[in-house]
Order: sequence, then C-alpha cells, then structure tokens
Amino acid sequence: MQNDATINAGNAGLSAIAPAHAQATQTAATGERLHGLDALRAGALLLGVLLHASISFLPGAKFFWMVSDNQKTALLGPVFFVIHIFRMPLFFMLAGYFAHLVLQKKGWAGFIKDRLKRITLPLLLGWPVIFAAIVAAIVLASWVRNGGSLPQKSPPPPTFTADSFPLAHLWFLYMLTLLYAVYLGLWAVCRQLGILPQLKRCADWLMPVMSGWLGPMLLALPVALALFYTPYWVSWFGVPTPDQSLYPGRAAWISFGMAFGFGWMLQQSATTLPRWQRRWPWHLSLAFLMAACCLYLGGLTPKLVPAVHDDSKLIFAWLYAATAWNFCFGLTGLALKFMRQANPRLRYLADASYWIYLVHLPLVMVLQALVSRSEWHWAIKLTAVLLGTLVLALLSYRYLVRFTWIGKLLNGQRHVAHRQHARA
Repeated sequence: MQNDATINAGNAGLSAIAPAHAQATQTAATGERLHGLDALRAGALLLGVLLHASISFLPGAKFFWMVSDNQKTALLGPVFFVIHIFRMPLFFMLAGYFAHLVLQKKGWAGFIKDRLKRITLPLLLGWPVIFAAIVAAIVLASWVRNGGSLPQKSPPPPTFTADSFPLAHLWFLYMLTLLYAVYLGLWAVCRQLGILPQLKRCADWLMPVMSGWLGPMLLALPVALALFYTPYWVSWFGVPTPDQSLYPGRAAWISFGMAFGFGWMLQQSATTLPRWQRRWPWHLSLAFLMAACCLYLGGLTPKLVPAVHDDSKLIFAWLYAATAWNFCFGLTGLALKFMRQANPRLRYLADASYWIYLVHLPLVMVLQALVSRSEWHWAIKLTAVLLGTLVLALLSYRYLVRFTWIGKLLNGQRHVAHRQHARA
C-alpha cells in the first residue's frame, strides 16, 4: 500500500467536488443553475467506483492492491489509466470553483462553518469507520486467498504517525481541508492589503490565455516539472497522493493546488465556460490522442518500476498533465452543452454520489474478495462487483442517510424538507 496505487489506486479520492453541494452550482454572472456540473460531479464519482472495481483484474494487481483476482485482463489497463489521468484534477478544479462561490455567498465565517461541516467533520467522523471496514475487507480477502484460513503471520500494522497515516481514499477530504485553509488565508491577507481588485484584474487577463487552446499545455508545465523531480516516480500511476501520509508531496500540492486555484479563478470568468461548450470536441479529441501517446510510452498494463530520470520522463510527465487538463476542459464543456435541464434522476444520483464515494471502497474490496476465486469471466465478475457496490451504497443512502442527520451533514437541509413535503 504505497501511493494511490494501493488503497485508492492513485487517485481514488472522492470528488473534491461532491462536498461543494449542488446549491452552489450556479454561474457567477447570472446565478443560473449549471445542472451539467451536478451531472459531471456524479459521473466523476461513479468513475471512481469503476476505477477501484477494476484494479483486482489488472495484471500484477497482487503487488499494489489487497485483492488479486484469478482472472486477469490487459483490456482494463487503458480504461484504468485514462480514467485515472483526469479524475482528481477535475475534482479539485470544480472544488475551487464551488469554494469561491460559497465564499462569495456566505462570507468568510459562513465559508469556514460550511467547509468544516461538509468536509472536515465527515473526515473526522468517517475515517475510523471506513478504515475499520477496509481492515475487515483485507482480512476477508486474506481468508479467501488462503482457502478459508488466515495466514499465521500478519502484515505489520500502520504506525499512525504523520509520515505513515492510512488516510486511504479519504485523503481528498484532508487535501481539501488544507487547500481551503491556504486559499482562505491568502484571500484574507489580500483583502486586508486591499489588493483583491488588482488580483481580479490579473485573473481576468490570465483566464483567456490559460483557458484557451494552449491553456492545457501551459498549465501542464509546473505539474510536469514537479513529477520530473519526484524521486522514484512510478509514472504509470500519475500524481502520488497523500493516502498514506499527512504530508502531501510537492507533486500533489502543485497538481491539485493548481487545479483548485484555476477553479477558483474560473468561477469569476463569465466567458470561459461558454467557450468550452463550443470547443469540447476538440479538447476531448486532443485528450484521447495524448492519452494514447502516454499509453504508447508507458505501456498498456501497470508498470511498477520508477521512471528513469531522463528526457523521456519529462516528456511523459508533460503529456500526462496536458492530457488531464484537456480532459478537464472538454468534459466540462460536454456536460454543460448537453445537460442544461434539470433531471430528477441525475439530481438524486448527484446528491447520493458523495455518500457512495465515501463508503464504496470496503464494499468493492469485499465483493472483489468474494468473486476472486470463482471461474466466472472477468467481465461478469467486474459487473457483479460494480453493480453490487452501487446497489448497496444506494440502498444505504436511501434508508440510512438521505433523511437522517448524516444526509443533513453531507448535503444540507433540502432532503429533510422534501421528506416533510412528501408526508404532507
């Protein structure tokens, strides 16, 4: 269990976007609800479930995942790789967008209260339960792997120090808390100095460049340099995440911090989102083309060997980061283009997506363990793991979360109001 390739396969973190609940999904200029961003959030979270459900079927899974299925396929390698490229940059970009909007709507005191309630408190309350469930799933996987008995020698337990703390897939909540503190602190200092208007004008000047055709290539440069100078970087798994430490690495700070800051500026740009709606086919075409180049250079299946520190490492890092940004631009434009109207089913799924992501990992691991020694085709197993996880998570959301204090904590007051209205 090293980086995200272990407990959250490189970038499992929930969507940093989920906590920024749907009430904030509006344009800065018009106040119009952007339903496409709700759908994009839900889709990104569910892709995280697919990502983790696929890991046990990847060649070499026993070296970086707790469950290794007896049916392996190289076909899932490109699927995992491509999803893994863009999910977290997209999460943090949308998180920055929503954070700036919440700050404008609620002020700094309301912002702090809202973020503590929806991000930090779920981390503090949820981590012990989720971690215990993950441990139980690991024990079950070991029991199944050993034919119904547990090994005599257990792996060493985590030390729970700052250098070795198993945040698992909840690392995104921890990273979000840090980024909120950093950006709110910078905002407060700039406000005190009276330079917010100047920064706004600077952002207005930068956004047309950074959100334009060359934007993904330019935004990729700092990330590429951070990855290039990351020692022992396992390039196939992308940006190393702080899922096993309370100290985010340089690459995580730069990659996710830049995405968050870009989203923060994006919230005040009235022209960027309409521009992405027009250009989404070109950005997605570039994204898939560059992802194919990355797969050509890095291989179709997981490579656990650190990248050689030469020019090819820098080229791969730049391609990887530029691919992620093109996906962010293209998928955002696609969602806003074709999901303009409210859809009750998508709205429900978007509301449930935060909870689904929080609880999905132990469910995925348990189901992976249960099917791991069967002779079913890998596609049938993957479907069973994926659907089983979603059904269990949705049922628990419906009956244990949506109308309870947990739902109020995660998603606000509106579901309680709906229930009362339905009873009336």
